[in-house]
Amino acid sequence: MAQELAYVIITPYSLHKSRTGGILARLITRTGLELVGARMFAPSAELVNRYSEVIVSADDPQDRSIQELIRSYILKNLAPDSKTGRRRRVMMLLFQGEDAVRKVRSVVGNITAERSGGETIRDTYGDLILDDNRNVRYFEPAVLAPPNAQEAQLKLKLWSQYSDTDGGLTDNTIVYAPGEAPQRTLVLIKPDNFRFPTGRPGNVIDFFSRTGLYIIAIKVHRMSVAEAMEFYGPVREILRTRLKDVVASRAKAALEKELGFKLPPAEEPKLGEILGPLFGDNQFDNIVKFMSGGSPSETPEDQREQPGSEKCIALVYEGPNAVQKIRDVLGPTDPSKAPPGSIRREFGQTVMVNAAHASDSEENARREIGIIKIGDNNFKRVVEAFYGK
Repeated sequence: MAQELAYVIITPYSLHKSRTGGILARLITRTGLELVGARMFAPSAELVNRYSEVIVSADDPQDRSIQELIRSYILKNLAPDSKTGRRRRVMMLLFQGEDAVRKVRSVVGNITAERSGGETIRDTYGDLILDDNRNVRYFEPAVLAPPNAQEAQLKLKLWSQYSDTDGGLTDNTIVYAPGEAPQRTLVLIKPDNFRFPTGRPGNVIDFFSRTGLYIIAIKVHRMSVAEAMEFYGPVREILRTRLKDVVASRAKAALEKELGFKLPPAEEPKLGEILGPLFGDNQFDNIVKFMSGGSPSETPEDQREQPGSEKCIALVYEGPNAVQKIRDVLGPTDPSKAPPGSIRREFGQTVMVNAAHASDSEENARREIGIIKIGDNNFKRVVEAFYGK
């Protein structure tokens, strides 16, 4: 069966209620598809109007009245606020694989007023409430997804056209109380969460939702060797110097066992001076390889800028005290020292394979966001590579 590209739009209400993680976990685990792109949008009135015009389709198995309801919902809830002009956030997710559109739609589900057991995303997170006269009292679809591959192509090409002007890092979309000073911080959902189709990326995002912060940017990213070297550059010197004592002790024990005699205690620091920097460089190589798929020592310089083989999800969270709130939920670098209920305690394995990264200061957040190029439009590149320009 041919490869297809499918999309899911997470609505402003679902984002506001922090349902992103649960939605993503279901989509990955129940479709088995690859998440190949993600982008935040703050849609303009023009994009919303054009999108609403192609919602009603004779090829959609959903009842025509429901399609019209969705169209009205889009015009009202995805467009900029009619009173303030402030744009609203939506998240677009791209999935690729065989029979992708049908698989996504089956997990998303159709809209019905009949109560069900929560089998689909819309069963769980959506609502259609009617009064005694069958008039609509309340409607929330939770997510939007195309009914077939042709509709997916039409609508993805449309959103791609606006992905530069209406997408990326969504500024000025959140209203804060007087006196609140929002911060921004970067989170990376690390490659260990993508070894096979698993709900872990969504589950990690679900943990971060406890902070009450807002996602204002998202990107599926394959870190290059050069990016990983720059990103983790500050760690390199720490590894070269702080591990000297550990390396010296281990080297002394290994040499004594191999040579069969005790080394004088005064010689141990010398081993650290010689081997510490080498061991630190080796550890740094391992970190870069874990994040990008290639180590500096094995990758020619002319290939270091190429996207790596390992995938992560980069997110920017915004809100008061964002840096500390995120790091509190994440937990310390070593999962064995992380408290119960933290991300690294739940999902981490080692100091390196520890589920996620988060900036440790506003200054580092700005530096890391710049390295990742969070606003870079690889969403558009995925769409154009699949369908052509």
